[in-house]
Amino acid sequence: MTRIFALCSSALAIIFAGMANAETWTLDGEASYLAFGSIKKDKIGEVNSFSGLKGTVDADGKADVTIDLTTLETNIDIRNERMLEHVFKGAGEAQLTAQLDMDEVKGLAVGEMAIVDVEGALSLLGVSTELDLEMVVVRLAENKVMALSNDMVFVGTEELGVTAGIDKLMELAKLPGITRTSPVTLRLVFTSDMKKVEAAPAAAVTTAALAGDVKAGKKVFKKCKACHKMKAGKNGVGPHLVGVIGREAGAVEGFKYSKAMAGSGLVWDAETLTGFLTKPKKYLKGTKMTFNGLKKPADVENVLAYIASVE
Repeated sequence: MTRIFALCSSALAIIFAGMANAETWTLDGEASYLAFGSIKKDKIGEVNSFSGLKGTVDADGKADVTIDLTTLETNIDIRNERMLEHVFKGAGEAQLTAQLDMDEVKGLAVGEMAIVDVEGALSLLGVSTELDLEMVVVRLAENKVMALSNDMVFVGTEELGVTAGIDKLMELAKLPGITRTSPVTLRLVFTSDMKKVEAAPAAAVTTAALAGDVKAGKKVFKKCKACHKMKAGKNGVGPHLVGVIGREAGAVEGFKYSKAMAGSGLVWDAETLTGFLTKPKKYLKGTKMTFNGLKKPADVENVLAYIASVE
């Protein structure tokens, strides 16, 4: 099971590397998942998991994640108890740490992914072990990132030092065999409460925005003109939209935003603007924008091209 913990440590390092202005990143326990498989009697496969996952990253880039070993779920109560006693030897937690310095994922735009090698360390049963693994990270939103293992990962009981514990489980359950190598599945999702985030590279968002028809987009913008102006410094019912692509939500000086918008942590790029313009109230609950949204994808693409063209 050593590589279970290697996965978590590596994921933390990937997630927060290069996201310069993050204040706090916190593990979303409900969206994250850590499981490992086992086989008994050479033919009966079972899935085991941990539900107690917590993690944060501080301002200095130090990542910490805790796995609550007592939340182990094997779907058999007596087996849960026996594993905690004989395999984990009564330990309540396993602790992972990683110091972040990952330039490879700096500036990762929303919707993009990267494959990165990261080193970390595991503290389990009083022993600290250096770990490394290859991970895939996907930036789901400006303030949300998901990391998954890139390769199929197998865990050996020998490397973790729990072979004796597995032997005891076989004895207690009167089993002829329990697998000594297990496959592992990992999904970690982290969110940030940052007030300022690093915008995606300007070239990337501009290229995406300009994919539409500027002339057609100007016509679509007529639906927006009642509230928004395309003149810098000129606000209406809504803030002006000059330079909105690449700008942090709630950043126009002199305009009073809703609490939802001001605290969203969003950065307006092709991805976030598309989501918001399609279904504003669903995309950002609490927004004061009363517009119901643009129904046609082409209209969204074209209006973004027009907005991006105005300087």
